[in-house]
Amino acid sequence: MRVNEIFVSLQGEGHFTGTAAVFLRLSGCNLSCPFCDTIHQTYTEMSESEIVAAVSAFTPRHLVITGGEPTLQLTDSLINALHAAGFYLQIETNGTLPVPSGIDWVTCSPKVSEGGEVILERANEVKMLFKGQETDLSPALLIPADEYRLQPLDTGDAIRNQEITNQTINYIIENPQWKLSLQTHKILNVR
Repeated sequence: MRVNEIFVSLQGEGHFTGTAAVFLRLSGCNLSCPFCDTIHQTYTEMSESEIVAAVSAFTPRHLVITGGEPTLQLTDSLINALHAAGFYLQIETNGTLPVPSGIDWVTCSPKVSEGGEVILERANEVKMLFKGQETDLSPALLIPADEYRLQPLDTGDAIRNQEITNQTINYIIENPQWKLSLQTHKILNVR
């Protein structure tokens, strides 16, 4: 399996913000989003048993499986082995590929504006990047979910970021089915 990195930190986004977690970042993605802030192309080949051993070296038992797009590689056998090792499994997916069964929490961040057709039929949480007033959020609401979150896009420009954040807050006030998701790991300057 192509593993980009394994590290421990706090979950910085969404429902589990502030939760101690191990992150398993798998390499590769089926989309090419110009705003992607993750370098996920490099990798080390690891067996499933090596992955379980590596993530088990950390104390937290909340595992965030991310990428790139983790469903390109994730297998039922790895999911079963991680559960057997005592992990609660959260996946962060763009929703364009099936999610294997056995995942405890599915966070879907659809990228329909980037050509990603969502086939996911259900998620625990839908997290959309809010790019400003022009953002079309209607595709996200087609995915049945327990929670819907808006995350201001980080453009790398402090002034533009503040504008987008203000627009996000105003949108949520007018559309309260959405909740705010901030990238707290960036605010705290942690991984």
